[in-house]
Amino acid sequence: MKVLVALSGGVDSSVAAAELLAAGHEVVGITMRLWGGESDTGCCSIADVDDARRVAQQLGIDHLVFNFTDDFEQHVVTPYVDAHRVGLTPNPCIECNRHIKFHRLSERADLLGFDAVATGHHATVVERDGKCWVGRGHDAAKDQSYVVHMLTGIDLARTLFPIGAMTKAQVRERAAALGLRTAAKPDSQDVCFITDHGGRAAFLGERIEFRRARVVDSEGSVVGEVPAVEMVTLGQRRGLHLPGGGPKQYVVHIDPAPTVMVGDEALLQREAMTVRDVVWVNDPPRNGAEMRVQCSAHGATTAATLTADDFGGTSCEVRWHAPQRRVAPGQSVVFYDPTDAFVLGGGIAV
Repeated sequence: MKVLVALSGGVDSSVAAAELLAAGHEVVGITMRLWGGESDTGCCSIADVDDARRVAQQLGIDHLVFNFTDDFEQHVVTPYVDAHRVGLTPNPCIECNRHIKFHRLSERADLLGFDAVATGHHATVVERDGKCWVGRGHDAAKDQSYVVHMLTGIDLARTLFPIGAMTKAQVRERAAALGLRTAAKPDSQDVCFITDHGGRAAFLGERIEFRRARVVDSEGSVVGEVPAVEMVTLGQRRGLHLPGGGPKQYVVHIDPAPTVMVGDEALLQREAMTVRDVVWVNDPPRNGAEMRVQCSAHGATTAATLTADDFGGTSCEVRWHAPQRRVAPGQSVVFYDPTDAFVLGGGIAV
């Protein structure tokens, strides 16, 4: 089988390519140039492209580099900036997976005549009732099913996750045994276009005008001020410049007008939430379906019931079996089957 594998320059994708070769596939590596600006973190630096090229040489496979910087700016960077402008907390890595790392990768695979695409994500493809689903990676600490939840059953029928059944330790051991230059390379931890020395504030500050916002308590009394409402996140406790000595205060509401409300953590508790832009891996579930819901990349799942007027639509309500802390609007919400083994779909918190 001809497989186009995404080589990011990290150890996971390096071993993914090696595993495909060992299985007898015809493998070609592709590296995507996504961020045309300065980058010293994440997965898009010039050094990463060079590492990917050298790994391809070590493995003896062809290596292609495609420039998707315009697509990345349009589908990832601009929405990231716009979301902060209106008080949302976006997840740019998920949007990158949605629009670039899988959509554009699959397009190129079709154009070049490949049978399948592969990445180094810690996830699996699960087959149930003749359909494909995103399954959890075997290493619970590294599971990335949450960040690839947008893949449909049709996508998954031609997608391979070669390291999904391996632990991270096994991946590094395999890379070391093969002598790959990425064997000891640290994992990417941050958003690729946010530099370590500048940070999120510097990046956003160059693109939007920060607005000061008064901080009020739950009764409307002014208790402080923040220099940039665009940098405040629901549930935030530190960095609010509040007087000390009192009970812990959390951001419980953000009004881009701009005002930030703080209060006791109990004010963040909710019995239900609305999720928009929902995409299902296969057919939508029945109304009132029971499932597990995950609201952060490595968070625990929680039992909930899903309801909607029309599950063929793009929004639904999550009703928790027990009250949960409110999810920051803009964050991804992913639905798993009741056994917590595979993804049913996901959307964006309202």
